Amino acid sequence: MDENSGAAADKRRRLAMMALSLGVSLLLAALKFSAFLLTGSSAILSDALESIINVAAGGFGLWSVYIASKPPDAGHPYGHGEIEYFSAGFEGALIVLASGVIVWEAANRLVSPIGLPKLDLGLIILGATALANLWLGLTLIRAGKKMNSAAISADGNHVLTDVYTSGGVIAGLLLVRLTGWYFLDGAVAFLVAANIVFIGFKLIFMSSSRLMRAYDPELLRRITSIIAQNRKTDWIHIHRLRAWSSGREIHMDFHLVLPRDLSLEDAHHEVVEVQQLLKSQLPGAEDVMIHVEPCTDPECPICSRAPCRVRGKSFRDHPDLCPSEVAYPGGKDSGAKPGPGE
Repeated sequence: MDENSGAAADKRRRLAMMALSLGVSLLLAALKFSAFLLTGSSAILSDALESIINVAAGGFGLWSVYIASKPPDAGHPYGHGEIEYFSAGFEGALIVLASGVIVWEAANRLVSPIGLPKLDLGLIILGATALANLWLGLTLIRAGKKMNSAAISADGNHVLTDVYTSGGVIAGLLLVRLTGWYFLDGAVAFLVAANIVFIGFKLIFMSSSRLMRAYDPELLRRITSIIAQNRKTDWIHIHRLRAWSSGREIHMDFHLVLPRDLSLEDAHHEVVEVQQLLKSQLPGAEDVMIHVEPCTDPECPICSRAPCRVRGKSFRDHPDLCPSEVAYPGGKDSGAKPGPGE
């Protein structure tokens, strides 16, 4: 399978997962509102309102995955992948908004509790939707990790919060059924609102962090491990490493220290070899920018090149490519090359 067909297949899988999420969410939201109409429970209404948010977020997520799958163009040279992080933040904002509606309804039921007819049937419907959402959420999370999609992962995590919400609502309404304390219906709705506010703000924080290309230790660890495991003698050191994800694509740049007596042609050959290594072993690594730097005398203790006509000090050991040490700004002086011989 060539690169273009692989990207097309990945696009189809992403769109299929989001379409699945949207379709299932629509069906489950309809079932939950049916349960609310049967029982009149504010707790079930709160769960149904969260499902409506699932539908809205699923639709927005489907659109964002479609946009993110577009290749880079003149107007968007880094691609369109970061729209997925915006989608995750939008979903979080919708969740927080839904919690306000839930609180309003819950307050009314706490002040003026009412009976809940056909509660048994409502609980059965709610239990069935919880099981369906559990399957959907786990499926989306696995797919999101496999495809490196923030939108699919966020949607899966949101669906799982719906499962927790349904579980809490079911537990609370079972208590109402056993005790006859109908004010608990409003109390459960309050608890649902508190839970989804927490989840909503968590999604907003995650998306804003990714949009600002925050430090990603796991991604940096994968990059440095690949270089360390395939290290050549002339690859003396790397530093000022930066990397971020944009949809399925990974962008990175770093400085590569090479022997200063290499020709320009040989240095270029080493850069191309490092780029091909990363692209072949790190799925999505399409944009690898490498700045070449000539070695200096303080780096002789970490260079094993032999023979070397410019060596000033004897070799001791290769440096550990620890992400915290080689990542930008890195080093002791927040930007300059580390001085291993100092």
